Amino acid sequence: MTAYIIRRVLYGALILVGVNLFTFLLFFAVNTPDDMARLSIGGRRVSADAIEKWKVERGYDKPMLINRQADGVKKVTDTIFFERSVKLFALDFGASDAGRDIGHEVRQRAGPSLALALPTFILGLIASVAFSLMLVFFRGTYLDFWGVVLCVAMLSISSLFYIIAGQFLFSKTLRLVPLSGYAAGLDALRFLALPVLVALIARLGPEARFYRALFLEEVGKDYVRTARAKGLSERLVLFHHVLRNAMLPILTSTIATIPLLFMGSLIAESFFGIPGLGSFTMDAINAQDFAIVRAMVFIGSVLYIIGLILADISYTLADPRVRFE
Repeated sequence: MTAYIIRRVLYGALILVGVNLFTFLLFFAVNTPDDMARLSIGGRRVSADAIEKWKVERGYDKPMLINRQADGVKKVTDTIFFERSVKLFALDFGASDAGRDIGHEVRQRAGPSLALALPTFILGLIASVAFSLMLVFFRGTYLDFWGVVLCVAMLSISSLFYIIAGQFLFSKTLRLVPLSGYAAGLDALRFLALPVLVALIARLGPEARFYRALFLEEVGKDYVRTARAKGLSERLVLFHHVLRNAMLPILTSTIATIPLLFMGSLIAESFFGIPGLGSFTMDAINAQDFAIVRAMVFIGSVLYIIGLILADISYTLADPRVRFE
């Protein structure tokens, strides 16, 4: 097991290096610093002096890979590649194109993102599994039929509709919760109630339909018929046998996304005015702040690789039949 984890970590490190190199090529080979300067300054006619000034202020005037004018180690370290790419592995994100400390912003905004993402993740998983188990328990009935119809209808509707409808109904019409904003401490509950509710409704349809298909596949297997033949109740069969044996695909779709909870929700945070990492990334994209976008891509890659490793390890805990040599 230890050797397997070490191999997975090494594979993950190689993938992270590849992602970092690919991101560097996209941002600096395809989209050169001169292009960044033109996009940031704006306007049809941008003088060469303005472009050069913009590059000097943000450190983009250095050589790309090798600084032949420097001496010793600085030939490699005093380059755009080292400053903007290699330092990311030490979690040194540097400053944004607007001059803000990216690391400080990430630490400040991780809390609001987690405050929104964790309740959404936990409550959404419980609601989806419970609803799908209820449909399987009443399979073949009108409740199952209309439940599937509801799931298909819900997954066919964009999450933007749920956000706008929720704001109109609960904030503007009923005035139960604030329309947008965020506050620290217990006051955050007033601002997070509506985003969490909207997220639960938006994910219930696709997840419940997926879990229902998993549970129905397990219900028809031999071990389930054997359990029923022994006199076990349908409720015990579903929760003790079917749910446990269907945990592997559920773990694949859930544990791998846990680290990405730190990244926040791009759409929800922007619409509800929550100062998390999701809105931070959207603001950077709108402002064409490429330093922030690169940092967030790197953080997302690290967290996604960690999630995949955790999912592989969790397989052995959920299913003793899984063994790694």
